[in-house]
Amino acid sequence: MSAPDPVPLQSEPTPEGEQTLVPGVRPVTTRDRLGLLMSAPMRPRAAQKPLDIGLFDDVARNQLDLF
Repeated sequence: MSAPDPVPLQSEPTPEGEQTLVPGVRPVTTRDRLGLLMSAPMRPRAAQKPLDIGLFDDVARNQLDLF
């Protein structure tokens, strides 16, 4: 006969249903999720316009009529 488990299994509710956590792993909290979002690089709010002028114009670099 074995001894009872000293640490009961933890579980967390998810949209798919109740899920059991691996022993030693704590659930992901809202604070953890917000910290991850805050540490991510900033993204533009609107789509960026291409810079197709001067040195940055890739199509103009492919011209062969200059030689």
